[in-house]
Amino acid sequence: MSDMNIVCLDLEGVLVPEIWIAFAEASGIPELKRTTRDEPDYDKLMKWRIGILKEHGLGLKEIQETIAKIDPLPGAKEFLDELRSITQVIIISDTFTQFATPLMKKLGWPTIMCNTLEVAENGEITGFKMRCEKSKLTTVKALQSIGFETIASGDSHNDLGMIEASKAGFLFKSTDAIKAQYPQYPAFEEYDELLDAIKKAL
Repeated sequence: MSDMNIVCLDLEGVLVPEIWIAFAEASGIPELKRTTRDEPDYDKLMKWRIGILKEHGLGLKEIQETIAKIDPLPGAKEFLDELRSITQVIIISDTFTQFATPLMKKLGWPTIMCNTLEVAENGEITGFKMRCEKSKLTTVKALQSIGFETIASGDSHNDLGMIEASKAGFLFKSTDAIKAQYPQYPAFEEYDELLDAIKKAL
């Protein structure tokens, strides 16, 4: 077993519920349910979301109040704890530090690489700053360039780059459409199945 492995996991849909879907339900704004599963262009999706928030006069405070009530998916923390006891794990997400921090606390503070929101004095979300282009794929390639082998898992279009570039990649709690389109990647629904697959790949 090589100790030069890093497991790279997506956050939303894999370890925690989709933050925007939870916020759409809490705020009663169904349009905000769109995610990268529906709109693969993240830049377009975020600009559209910011426009809707502005229209409804909602800012960071309201979203953070919703996030405070979100719990990780059942079994996620136990899965992560066990995984981190056998290998290095990094969560690579397109979410934002301002959203992820309360959830990281509930997951036992794993390492996360994500993006940041631009927030005005009055709490209005005015924009966002992506850490780098194609953040998941770029991060996995950077880890490989410093001597790590990566194993990746995610549920959505924006996870496919890092899954494909890794020595092993798995779909987790993904959609039927994505599973049908990418039959080459084993797809799992339960944490113990994913854990077993990762252990075999290490």
